Amino acid sequence: MEIKIKSPAFEEGGMIPKKYTCDGPNVSPPLTWTAVPDGTKSIALICDDPDAPMGTWVHWVVFSLPANVTELPENVPSQKTLSNGAKQGITDFQDIGYGGPCPPSGTHRYYFKLYALDTVINLDAGITKKQLLKSMEGHILAEGQLMGKYKRK
Repeated sequence: MEIKIKSPAFEEGGMIPKKYTCDGPNVSPPLTWTAVPDGTKSIALICDDPDAPMGTWVHWVVFSLPANVTELPENVPSQKTLSNGAKQGITDFQDIGYGGPCPPSGTHRYYFKLYALDTVINLDAGITKKQLLKSMEGHILAEGQLMGKYKRK
């Protein structure tokens, strides 16, 4: 099953507005998604850039979102635990929370990947993408992704 994830800030394959990047206020974009499948216990989100010169660069890690949540608002606070109980991991910027596009050169692609899980990830905030992916193994019921692009002027 595929989850449809979208943003009112940019279209699939479109350019991510400066507001959501290191060239602007660097706030997280608003995201919405369709209902997740029955049996979903929690939701996880990973945003990364596969075009980074040093390999895939992680921009956002969110996990243990309640299953009934269908959106993340613009400007999610950079704190370990959110008001809805979700936790945030560490990015390749070595920070908790969202770190927007900031490519050194060229146009890069940014994938916002959403996962419906049949479990709640019982790990502390501040985990890495790698740790989250390992803990999700065998628990993914459905997934979806939204890709946006960014090029610095």
